Amino acid sequence: MRCRSSANQAATPPRVLTAPTTEHGIKFNHDGFNQIQFGCITTLACPVLGRNHAGMTNTQESWKITLPCTRKQAELIDYEMDAFAAFDVPPTIVANEPDPARPDDWEISAFFVGKPEDYEIELIRSLVPGAAPSDVVVERVEEEDWVTLSQQSSQPVSAGRFFVHTSAFKEKAPAGSVVFLIEASRAFGTGGHETTSNCLKTLDSLRRSGARFDNIIDVGTGTGLLAFAAGHLWPRAYVTASDIDPVSIEISMENADANGIGIGQFPGQVALCAASGTDHEMIQRRAPYDLVIANILAGPLIELAPALANILAEGGTLILAGLLDKQVQAVGRAYARQGLRLVASTGGEWPCLRLVKRRRYGWRRPNRPALTTSQPPGDFGTW
Repeated sequence: MRCRSSANQAATPPRVLTAPTTEHGIKFNHDGFNQIQFGCITTLACPVLGRNHAGMTNTQESWKITLPCTRKQAELIDYEMDAFAAFDVPPTIVANEPDPARPDDWEISAFFVGKPEDYEIELIRSLVPGAAPSDVVVERVEEEDWVTLSQQSSQPVSAGRFFVHTSAFKEKAPAGSVVFLIEASRAFGTGGHETTSNCLKTLDSLRRSGARFDNIIDVGTGTGLLAFAAGHLWPRAYVTASDIDPVSIEISMENADANGIGIGQFPGQVALCAASGTDHEMIQRRAPYDLVIANILAGPLIELAPALANILAEGGTLILAGLLDKQVQAVGRAYARQGLRLVASTGGEWPCLRLVKRRRYGWRRPNRPALTTSQPPGDFGTW
């Protein structure tokens, strides 16, 4: 996800980003897409005072308006509302669930560069019908290192043999674990969300069962974590990682360097590229793959079923994640039509599916699937 400088804010739509206090039910929006999204990411820095806005705190104060609401009210907020059209410089909106024990009690926070005017306070209050003026809390945000605070809120994750942490973690990792340093960043996949941790557990389980892979690809790699994990488990394999968002590729390169992983085309390295789906010369050239990993979302997974099946070798394994439990059947049907069968699932609200491509015999008509997805770059929540 890209963050823009304060000089460009007036020309961009307001953004709804995640707060680092909860993993579930976060509403967020990414720069350049004028719509509210729904998703679950916890590792972004404060949207106003974050890593790309460090200089902003030296010149202008940042203020926050906080307003209690219900979950339903938060979900109904839409940038097509008249209130947003009235802002000269739109605020950054965060909707979160402060107390998991009270899942219906949410709050929205609006972050402003400079103290909000009275009319702006009223516009924010109008987003929650029935809210009283006394419900509104307006406060100046103290200058803080928001990236560090965000990292501190990201707890280390143990998944199978893997232990993933940020630099804020100062203790010793569990003995015998495979350790990755993945900072809180603009890319998804620090291990903190169930989708990523379940993928790590599935990879670990495959290795323990004796599975062997020689050619691996992680489609939608985010931070690069799953590609790094697969490369550790099968060090002689060729590993490719791609993402629709070039920013994610930049972050994956940074993370590879931080973890002593080489970038390149050979075993022991990771080959990186920015691509929509499988639409890239390198992805096609290095196919077929005997292990394909795709931790994205149900919509893109369904849309990319022909393309992912096409680059998967017969008898190969496909790991899918990013879908909700209620979406398993729809995703499963899409891949069954491509000759894959579901062999295992982690279960839970965010299951990780393991599928195997059936072996076929005799001549069959060549398949020329669409290689791309209509998902916008950096958009984790449209689907």
